[in-house]
Amino acid sequence: MIPLKDDTPAALKPYVTLSLIAACGLVFLWQQSLDPAAERRVVVALGAIPAVLLTSARLPADLTWVPRFVSPLTSMFLHGGWMHLLGNMLYLWIFGDNVEDALGHVRYLIFYFACGAAAIFAQALANPASPYPIIGASAAISGVLGAYLMLYPRAKVLTLVLLPFFFTTLRLPAMLLLLLWFVAQLLSDLALGHGGSNIAFRAHVGGFLAGMLLAPLLKRREVALFGR
Repeated sequence: MIPLKDDTPAALKPYVTLSLIAACGLVFLWQQSLDPAAERRVVVALGAIPAVLLTSARLPADLTWVPRFVSPLTSMFLHGGWMHLLGNMLYLWIFGDNVEDALGHVRYLIFYFACGAAAIFAQALANPASPYPIIGASAAISGVLGAYLMLYPRAKVLTLVLLPFFFTTLRLPAMLLLLLWFVAQLLSDLALGHGGSNIAFRAHVGGFLAGMLLAPLLKRREVALFGR
C-alpha cells in the first residue's frame, strides 16, 4: 500500500518539512555525483555505525568527518538509491506537514531529530558490534508517522493498493494504514531475528514509538490528541 495524499489541511506553511525534503534531495544529488568509491566513503564517514557509537571501535582519521555522536544526525540525510529517497520523501510530504502544524516549526524540528536519534539507537542496540552504517530519513519519518497516529487517527488517506495483476485506490483511515505499517515493520524485525537486513526495521519500530510518546509532550496546547 502506497499513501498518495491525506484529507487534513495544515494551517501553517510546512517550512521545516519542505526544507528537510530539499536537504535530503540535495545531499542525494551530491552522493550521485561521486564515483562509487567516494560515495562509499561518504556513507561510512557520515552514516551511523553501531560499533562506533556503542563500543570502543573508531573510524580511521581520514573518515572521521564528524564527531561520532553527530553521525545519527548526518545519517538521516543520506540515502542508498532513488527508491529509498523517493519513498521516504513521499511519506514525509504526506504526513510531515500536519505534524509540523500541530507542534510548530521549532518543536517539530527538535522532534524530528529526536525521533531519528531514538530510532537509530534502537537499531544499534540490537547489534552494537555491527560495522554497517545506518542511513536514511526513515529513522525520523517513522517518528512522524507515530505522531500522526496520535494526532489525526481519523483522517482519511488516499492509498494505492497494489495486488498481483490488479491495483486500485482506497480512502483508508490513518489509524488503519499506520497501524498496518507498524505491524509490518514489527513482524519483519521479529522474522529477521539476528539475521540482519538492508532495511533497519527495528529503527522504524523505535522511531514510531518515540513519535507516539513525544507528540503529546511537544504539541501546541490548543491541538487535541486523537483529532480528525
